[in-house]
Amino acid sequence: MSDCIFCKIINGEIPSKKVYENDFVYAFDDINPKAKVHTLVVPKKHFDSLNELDDEKIMSEILKGIKEVAKIKGIDSYRLQVNTGKAEGQEVMHLHFHILSNTVERK
Repeated sequence: MSDCIFCKIINGEIPSKKVYENDFVYAFDDINPKAKVHTLVVPKKHFDSLNELDDEKIMSEILKGIKEVAKIKGIDSYRLQVNTGKAEGQEVMHLHFHILSNTVERK
């Protein structure tokens, strides 16, 4: 989608602090962190929300990406947040998973 901020980040049109990337997902640090670690994991293919995701391969890659980000960030404890729909706080209409942790545990 040409007007989607996350699509623009994925395509390199808007700078970001990349944490992880593979063929299916892109992960970057949130510019307005709500925790010591606050990283977003987004599928490279545009889905407005979790309700539209119907690709099991992409879902699997999102979960792998989340685990890789946790490893890269050195955290064992974290929470995931996925807002689905504007009524529940989704601000960017591109599926994204927030990884949040206030307990940074170096391995």
